[in-house]
Amino acid sequence: MKFILDNIWAVSLALASGFALLLPALMPRGKRVSPQQLVQMINRGKTVLVDVRSAEEFAAGHLRDAKNIPLADFGTRIGELDKSKTKSIVVVCQTGARADKALRLLAGAGFADVAGLDGGQAAWQAANLPTTK
Repeated sequence: MKFILDNIWAVSLALASGFALLLPALMPRGKRVSPQQLVQMINRGKTVLVDVRSAEEFAAGHLRDAKNIPLADFGTRIGELDKSKTKSIVVVCQTGARADKALRLLAGAGFADVAGLDGGQAAWQAANLPTTK
């Protein structure tokens, strides 16, 4: 106990840095859908797929009918999705990590029904679901 009191600033700094490292893991992520749930949504026909990977990654293989808007351009090109505000929008990236930023941008622009593909393109391919080039 004496050590903690003698080194209160160092202990406080260690605790604060530990919390800062854990904070991203504790932050709520956007709504997620599994590859199987996405198949059902696509079959219902009211879903727009937005792939936020780079053009090169998109060209290597993507979900059928997905619209490619790279994350780097997403803020300026979000207006391309205005006609789809009444539909469900599912954001796809390689592993699901980049989709979070796009989900926040979409929610901020007034899109109500947005979700990310849990595990991204990698999970889609792991489930042996079809992709196109």
